[in-house]
Amino acid sequence: MSWNKIALIGAMNEEIELLVAHMTDVRETVKAGITFREGTYFGKDVVVCRTGVGKVNAAVTTQILIDQFKVEAVIFTGVAGALAPELNIGDLVISTECVQHDMDVTALGYAKGVIPYEENSVFEADRTLVELAAVAGEKLFPGKVKQGRVLSGDQFIASREVVAGLHQELSGVCVEMEGASVAQVCGMNGIPYVVLRSMSDKADGSAHVNFAEFTVIASENSYKMVEEMIKQL
Repeated sequence: MSWNKIALIGAMNEEIELLVAHMTDVRETVKAGITFREGTYFGKDVVVCRTGVGKVNAAVTTQILIDQFKVEAVIFTGVAGALAPELNIGDLVISTECVQHDMDVTALGYAKGVIPYEENSVFEADRTLVELAAVAGEKLFPGKVKQGRVLSGDQFIASREVVAGLHQELSGVCVEMEGASVAQVCGMNGIPYVVLRSMSDKADGSAHVNFAEFTVIASENSYKMVEEMIKQL
């Protein structure tokens, strides 16, 4: 599979600054307050941008990328909190699918995470992109890459009890604040996507201690994964 233009996006500056630093022929466009950088990255046409934190920011950004910049695939990179007990700080997760953990209409009889009146609430990642990421991960970080369900919500999780619940009830391997909205917009538009997350904290109450310290390291790891994927393409 080959895509003519790929979106490489992250929520925070730390998550995209390495991408921007390695781009050439950069052209900037600002729309809805978001700076979109079109250019070349290891021979591929890409659009790089910072979505901002949270599901609304990520959804708006993704739709603009599809409508205005005509991207044909989306790779979301950045940091996350680990839910699976075997994950350590710096380990990486490749999304097989994404779910909104804060979509909660259980009072009306829906299962947690289910979006009422929608056919789909679990948004599968593109298998080709997942496999590409898996090959890159095994090359760069052998034994430190896990595939699984990424959970997203407009909450910074820092409770052991919540971590245990999300892992058990929704089968999430990591938790963050954007991926599922990117996944839903891509699904609605028929655009392939994958989310790559490097663990910056254990989402267990030590997050405020770990997050700032490990965000840089985690961002570097997820950047290396993206670079290797693009080189493979």
